[in-house]
This record gives sequence, structure tokens and C-alpha cells, in this order.
Amino acid sequence: MNIDVSGAKVFLYSEKLGGAILTETIVNMWIVMAVVALICFVLTRNLKPHSVSKRQAAAEFIVQKMTNMVKENMGEKFAGMAPFITALMALSALCSLSSLLGMYAPTSDLSTVLGWALLVFAMITYQKFKTSGFLGYFKGYTEPIVVLTPFNIISEIATPISMAFRHFGNIASGSVITALVYAALAALSHGLFGMLPGALGQTLSQIPILQVGIPAVLSIYFDLFSSCLQAFIFCMLTMMYIGSAAEG
Repeated sequence: MNIDVSGAKVFLYSEKLGGAILTETIVNMWIVMAVVALICFVLTRNLKPHSVSKRQAAAEFIVQKMTNMVKENMGEKFAGMAPFITALMALSALCSLSSLLGMYAPTSDLSTVLGWALLVFAMITYQKFKTSGFLGYFKGYTEPIVVLTPFNIISEIATPISMAFRHFGNIASGSVITALVYAALAALSHGLFGMLPGALGQTLSQIPILQVGIPAVLSIYFDLFSSCLQAFIFCMLTMMYIGSAAEG
């Protein structure tokens, strides 16, 4: 069954499987994960201690840069989180960049980034329990004064929500703006060339000539720069929140 729900096409809905839904978001997400797994396999096979290949050099460069970034933002004790941060950044960037291939970007679906944000929130909470203990964690909601407890709770809940909506909003808005520009250029092209006399005007007005080239400028920002930027920001916030939680 093919229907559209909130921009993501539903490929399958089965009541026999408990109402299981297979959406375009899920399919594209698995495609991106398969690509990430393939890249990791290609970069890490047949590693050598000496006379390294360009492929191995690229893998070592990525590992070194990401490890250094995690250490600088979270401290030496969190160096082991470098693989998680790298995977999160790669998934986020490639999911958003998949729109360049005409795919529905999984990051344009709130459920995707909200799932990541909830995972990060669970890790933040774990670090707070680990640092402050069970009683210390709940006592933290009453500081600096008890009256602020409701506001502290709201602030805690707002963390994953703000992370999810920030990422989702930037990617989804880019898709909406690009679609509006395409529609506006098509209308402008129809009206402008329709003013030409005779068959020439009738023919050219049916061709969205102004759509050629002009949207590419927007694509550089929304599809390339913004996609990578939002992946970086999401990971920076992840490192900042988890690092702060560990400090107590």
C-alpha cells in the first residue's frame, strides 16, 4: 500500500503484524546505515602497521581527528566515546545529504532525530546518576532553591526536545524552502515566457527554464553546508551535555 504521511511515503502497513508500518524514512535510514557500514568495512580491512595505503591513512586520519575532538570537548576519560560520536555524525550528515540523490532525508522526519536525542538524554541521565548517585541526582532538581524544582524538571525534559527540533527544523525547513523556490521559479518561467507571441511563447511557457541552475545555489547551503553543520552541532551538543553531566 502506498500513501503519503507527513512527507514520508508509507510502503507497507500490516494489521497482521500488529500494525507494523514500513515508511520511506525507515527504508532510507537502513540504506544510509548500510552505506556507513560499507565505508567502515572498506576503510578498515587489511590494515598494516607499516607502508600504509591511502585508504588506511584516511581511516587513521578520521579516527585521530574524532578522538582528539572528543578529548578536547569531553576530557581524556571519554576518549572511548569517539566511535559513538563518529557514528552519530556520519549518520546525521549522510541522512541529510541523501536528499541530493532525490531520496527523502530521514532527518526530515522528527521521529529520527528525536530517537537520537532520547538516546543522548539517556546517556546524560546515566552520567548524572554515576557522578552524583541516586539521591544526589534528584537533589539536583531542588538547587539552588526548592522553589525552582518545577523549572529544573522542565529544563531537563527540554534538553532532548530542543536537540531534536533544532536538527529537524533546520533540515525540514531547507526542504520546504527549496520546494517553494522551485514552484515559484516554475510559475515565473510560465508567466515570463508565456508573454512571447505565438507558438514560441506557448512552447517555452511549458518548460520551467528558470529552474535550471538557480536552485543549485540554494542546494549548496541547504543540502551541503547545512547538512554537515547540523550534524556537527548535534554532536557538539551531545558531547557538551554528557561532559557537563559527568562533572556534576
